[in-house]
Amino acid sequence: MKTRVLIISGIVLLSVSVAFAATFGTKKRMKRPHEFGNVVINNYSEKENIAPVVFKHWIHRKKYTCRVCHVDVGFAMQAGGTGIMEEDNQLGLFCGTCHNGDIAFNSQARDNCEKCHSFGKKSSPKAFYDSIKGMPQARFGNRVDWLKAEENGKMKLIDFIEGVSMQRKALDPQKDFDIKSTILGMPDIIFSHKKHAVMNGCELCHPEIFGAKKGATKYTMEEIFNGMYCGACHDKVAFPFYDCQLCHIKEVY
Repeated sequence: MKTRVLIISGIVLLSVSVAFAATFGTKKRMKRPHEFGNVVINNYSEKENIAPVVFKHWIHRKKYTCRVCHVDVGFAMQAGGTGIMEEDNQLGLFCGTCHNGDIAFNSQARDNCEKCHSFGKKSSPKAFYDSIKGMPQARFGNRVDWLKAEENGKMKLIDFIEGVSMQRKALDPQKDFDIKSTILGMPDIIFSHKKHAVMNGCELCHPEIFGAKKGATKYTMEEIFNGMYCGACHDKVAFPFYDCQLCHIKEVY
């Protein structure tokens, strides 16, 4: 039995060594809290001699659910995947859905251009740190426990935009379920639909990212680290992978 455990442990260590061999000895700076989740949109900006857009998720996720932007408004889940053009915003699509002077500042006003087209320009992170005062803290990412903040009423998320969203009857969330770990000694994941549905609804994840049937979609941690499946959100906007125990929480006996 001990021999078998040693062999399995050796295989796991070898796999990890191979995976990290290309970056061994290098260090990548962890993003600062006010930088985490920022997305640079540069499909057309530099071609028109305009600074690329820096989209700050923290501003928007404090006000809106992920679902309302990525389903109702129609933003792709991948940076640059939507191909937004200025004409789209002028027609009230994408950013122009809200940035029209009524819901949020008017993106068409010249004085407001640099609020979005800010890549490479110095800006103070003071607004971010002022905004998160009193919010439940987390260890990584924005250093904010966004889920707990919603549960505690620290933020009231908007999930409906008049003229864009459809009225939906809320579905009863499924019960939590286990996802088996394939690494020896690593606790299983306990996945909560209820927690994810608060931000995402159902249609943000199903069926584009995960199949609608439990267990139908097979994936690996390597794929997740490469931005697929759970990695579509985690490590980009949702909490990063540094703290394994946020997902792998089932006790090992």
